[in-house]
Amino acid sequence: SKRMLAGLRLPVAPLISRRSRADRLGPLPDWRGTMRAALRAGGEMHDFSTKNRRRRWPDLVVLCDISGSMSQYSRMVLHFLHAVSNAKGAGWARVHAFTFGTRLTNITRHLATRDVDAALAAAGAEAPDWEGGTRIGAALHAFNRDWSRRVLGSGAVVLVITDGLDRDETDILAREIERLHLSARRLIWINPLLRWDGFAPKARGIRAMLPHVDCFRAGHSIRSLEDLARAVSEARDTGERDRMLAAMRHSGPI
Repeated sequence: SKRMLAGLRLPVAPLISRRSRADRLGPLPDWRGTMRAALRAGGEMHDFSTKNRRRRWPDLVVLCDISGSMSQYSRMVLHFLHAVSNAKGAGWARVHAFTFGTRLTNITRHLATRDVDAALAAAGAEAPDWEGGTRIGAALHAFNRDWSRRVLGSGAVVLVITDGLDRDETDILAREIERLHLSARRLIWINPLLRWDGFAPKARGIRAMLPHVDCFRAGHSIRSLEDLARAVSEARDTGERDRMLAAMRHSGPI
């Protein structure tokens, strides 16, 4: 399974910028370029210049729950994230990784280590709350306060990987996940509890988070991680979000 995780990729399409660049085969007319060329030729117009839209690659930001309830999944997810961080030609401009349980920890530099076991060992040593409690709202607050402007300024895609079982007040969680959603180009929630056929959004933390994500998907297996490519690349893909929101409306308040 480690070899399969190492081979996983998370391709992403480039963002089309409003800015343009000169391109001899571009579909857009470049009037300024045409006029400059004519002035250099003494006012005579010999060629018609064209241009194309600039393309740039987005950043990927991952917030991974490493609390006790997530321990059997978080290592698999971090193996996957290590593969994405070190993949050549994957398309992402940068990959930023954070873990949280009772506190937020930036492990981005550790995932740059080529050896996955060494990378995860260093990340584990950096995060003293591994397999401890869960304070999702507090962790998101720390991210929004300290890191949001640094890593979300270029249209980043955000993956939040957690079961949503928070022990703090849900009003804090709802406020912070909404703020994160407004700052991200796309917010995808990966929840391993979706593996169960009878899953229902009953936990208060899950109900607080669901209205503020673009996509809600399972993340318990290699196959489910492979399916992430669709969630990232297709803006219309919402996974199980709409079905779960409908279930929430049907069940009413807890």
